[in-house]
Amino acid sequence: MTPAELLHALARTRASLDGDEVTFWWTGDVYSWAPGEPYQRLFGFEGINVARLLAPADEPPGTYQLLTREAAFYLDPQTRAILETWRDEPVIHVWNDPANQRWRPFPVPMTELGDQVCFSLEVPLAYPSPLPVADFPENSADDTYRALEMFQFFAPASVLTTDAPSVPSTMSWTRMSPWLPWMAQGQRPGGLTFHCRGRKLSSYAEVPERTRAYVAAHHPEFAHAPEKWSEPNETSWTYFRKLASPPHS
Repeated sequence: MTPAELLHALARTRASLDGDEVTFWWTGDVYSWAPGEPYQRLFGFEGINVARLLAPADEPPGTYQLLTREAAFYLDPQTRAILETWRDEPVIHVWNDPANQRWRPFPVPMTELGDQVCFSLEVPLAYPSPLPVADFPENSADDTYRALEMFQFFAPASVLTTDAPSVPSTMSWTRMSPWLPWMAQGQRPGGLTFHCRGRKLSSYAEVPERTRAYVAAHHPEFAHAPEKWSEPNETSWTYFRKLASPPHS
C-alpha cells in the first residue's frame, strides 16, 4: 500500500472521513519508577478524546486535520474514584484544548493480524519545557521536556478495502513521562508510565456516566470536538503554567 492509502485506512480507524464526531474512551493505570525504588501503581486513569477529521481544500491532497479535545482523570487506584488531592497536593486533571494533529501521507507502520490490522504510532518528544526549572523548581525536572507516546489502533482487516467512512476500532496507549507538575517532585529522579486501553464509541453517550457528569460539571465543551483548526496545542505542562504563577515572580 502507498503512504496515502495507509493514511486513508488509519483515518477511518482513528476517526471518520465524513467529518462526524468520533469519541475514543480509555482506561488504565499510572505507575511510578525511580532508581532503587519498587514500581508503584499510583493512579488509575480514565479519559476521552472527541475528534473531528477534516480534509481542507486548501491543503495538499491526502492531507487531514484531526481536531480534538481531550480530557482525562486521575483515579484512586483501588476505588477508581476521581481524585481531587494526592498527598496534600491538588490534582490537576487533563484538559487539553486543543489537541490537534495535521496528517500528511507517510508510511504508517501496519501489522496484519489475521482478521485484524494494527497501526502503530510511536511519538518521541523532546522540546523546551514550558516550565523552566529556574521558575518552577518544585514542578519541573528539566528544562527540556522529554516523553515517549506509543499508540496502537486495531481495526478489522476490511479497513484496507472498505468504502465505509469509519470502522470499529480498539486501541492501546503507553506513555513514559516525567513526574507531573502538580506532583511537586522537583528534580527527583524517576517518572511515570501510563498503560491504557480503550475503544472507539458509537457516540459520546456511551462514555461512562460518571465521566460524562464530571465533564459536564467542569468543562462541558469537552463533549464536542473543535469546529476549526487552532494552535498551539494544550498539554498538562502548558495548562499547569496557566494555573500557576512562577514562585519567583
